[in-house]
Amino acid sequence: MNTIDTLIDLSLKEDRAFNDITSKKFVPAGKKAKAVLIAKKAGVLAGVDVFIEVFKTLDGSCKAAIKKKDGDLLKKGDKIVEITGSARAILSGERTSLNFLQYMSGIATLANVFVKAVGNNKAKIYDTRKILPGYRELAKYAVRCGGGTNHRTSLSEMALIKDNHLKLIKDLTSAIADFRKKYKDIKVEVECESLVEVENALAAKADIIMLDNTTPKTAGEMIDVIRKNSTKDYKPEIEISGNVNFQTIKEFAKLDVDKISIGMITHSAPALDVSLEVTII
Repeated sequence: MNTIDTLIDLSLKEDRAFNDITSKKFVPAGKKAKAVLIAKKAGVLAGVDVFIEVFKTLDGSCKAAIKKKDGDLLKKGDKIVEITGSARAILSGERTSLNFLQYMSGIATLANVFVKAVGNNKAKIYDTRKILPGYRELAKYAVRCGGGTNHRTSLSEMALIKDNHLKLIKDLTSAIADFRKKYKDIKVEVECESLVEVENALAAKADIIMLDNTTPKTAGEMIDVIRKNSTKDYKPEIEISGNVNFQTIKEFAKLDVDKISIGMITHSAPALDVSLEVTII
């Protein structure tokens, strides 16, 4: 069982969807129904397959007619998908299926807002690992649906030396050099909050320099130092992180950095407003 199947199974069991006493008591066992998922607000769609799989887990014979696919821009009133099958199963799975799709579409929609805000500047919008445990695969997929890019998926993919790591490292240059003896193909990123830390990261030849919790003005000063110390053989990528919001994104994007990572895309995205209209057939 993969991560998504496990999440669906756990969610249905948590909701006691297999023992929905309301549906069992008030809906005849043989009744069939059709459910139409409709967008109540504009946004970006993500999670259609997960939405459908919830119902198929409850009723293996249910059918789905997909009207909109993941990544599509939705307008208010758009029909997204139609589900036909057991009325009991549709009613029992309604909330769980909506929870998944609204969560994922909310992330996709917010990611897309920031992607559009960057405009023609070269920076790409990245997510972070600020995600509800267990939901990483869904959240990061949703970010991609919104046009964003995934940062490292796990701690094993890249070395990211943050402020708390720096407190325990006496010599950054030698520490990174030792790391590269064993991990030759893994990038090293260093988080910097001051010009001194930027200079240390440059001296250590960090592959990526993250400018964390800065203002556009301070970030610009740090970027000047990075570019003045870049050469043909060593030109680190530049990432902006922290203090990025609807007010600052355009100013940060003008700095012509490579990456802008934004935690709120996954930890604070509002659910997309959709509704499921059910009729007996």
